[in-house]
Amino acid sequence: MKIGVISADIASESRVALTPDAVKKLRKLGFEVVIQSGAGQAAYYADALYQAAGADIASSSAEVIAQSQIITTIHDLPAEVAEHLSAGQIVVGMLDPYRNTQLDTYAAKGVTAFAMELLPRTLSRAQNMDVLSSQANLAGYKAVLLAANEYSRPFPMFMTSAGTVKPAKVVILGVGVAGLQAIATAKRLGAVVEASDLRPAAKEQVESLGGKWLDVQMSDDEAQKAKATGGYAWTPSEQYIKDQAAVVDKALSNADIVITTAQIPGRQAPRLVHQATLAKMKAGSVLIDMAAGTGGNVEGSAPNETVTTDNGVRIVGAANIPSMLAAQSSDLYANNLVNFITTLIAPAGDDAAANDLSLNLDMEDEIQGALAVTHDNQVRLAKR
Repeated sequence: MKIGVISADIASESRVALTPDAVKKLRKLGFEVVIQSGAGQAAYYADALYQAAGADIASSSAEVIAQSQIITTIHDLPAEVAEHLSAGQIVVGMLDPYRNTQLDTYAAKGVTAFAMELLPRTLSRAQNMDVLSSQANLAGYKAVLLAANEYSRPFPMFMTSAGTVKPAKVVILGVGVAGLQAIATAKRLGAVVEASDLRPAAKEQVESLGGKWLDVQMSDDEAQKAKATGGYAWTPSEQYIKDQAAVVDKALSNADIVITTAQIPGRQAPRLVHQATLAKMKAGSVLIDMAAGTGGNVEGSAPNETVTTDNGVRIVGAANIPSMLAAQSSDLYANNLVNFITTLIAPAGDDAAANDLSLNLDMEDEIQGALAVTHDNQVRLAKR
């Protein structure tokens, strides 16, 4: 049974779905692997490294698909590549399912497509397959370095003979995996860090990393509701949202660096920073919008561009930060895929040969069923 690796077809993507180390792991499981020539080059994984790991090299994506039962990819396959798919094949990758226009094509061709973004993150056995967390962790770290590079002053406090240099004030909006890593990195660089999230439950995590929580006063009734749900299933009142916006607006007006991390798979990113707030910010301050590729958290941001406002605030539209750390992000992503692919292998019988693999596609399985967006000639994705 052979697993194929397709090269990314866009200039802004340097990652590769499987690394040489992942190939070795798959080979030990009994799989063969074929990779499109040059697929790992931008992540510093040359064809020779894949060959040394036991992979075959194909000259084109069409050749990879012709040989493979399972096709791995970073993003959805280009339309011209998807045309080469046939019944019974499997596609695994970050397929952006709620915006994907090819699901009907996959279903019509009899392809089973697994969108890794849909992984149930509450399942303990799924944690080592969580591509969103593995990529967001690196993205949060790199976002701070991007901000430090854009900012015209240092992050830490310096005591010099010419005077004292004040530490940078950094505000993190959104305290998920990326936000927490951003807090930790900014603190290590010596900044004063504040953070906000719609979930009050994130306060303890922020403070444990040395950040200051941007606190919003809550009524006793609302505090009880938030506490009862851990903050994750809590629906805040309009007054709470209004009060939080006022607190955040004040913090951003005094900030040197703002990093926004809020993204919702399958939906437009929520707008967190508006023009009215941008107008209050200091000249030379920097915003890193990690959601620029999905609509942006910051009004006026543009994917892969740096926009300077009339009052001298720079907005960096960081649409694909993990690709900037392609070697490491590819390695983590590949491990996620290997762990998922192992769930597709049917248990070997007592009389099975050492490398006699067969697939067990089980839509009743809590992981496979959640990730499968097409199967058995049907689109399985629930509408949002």
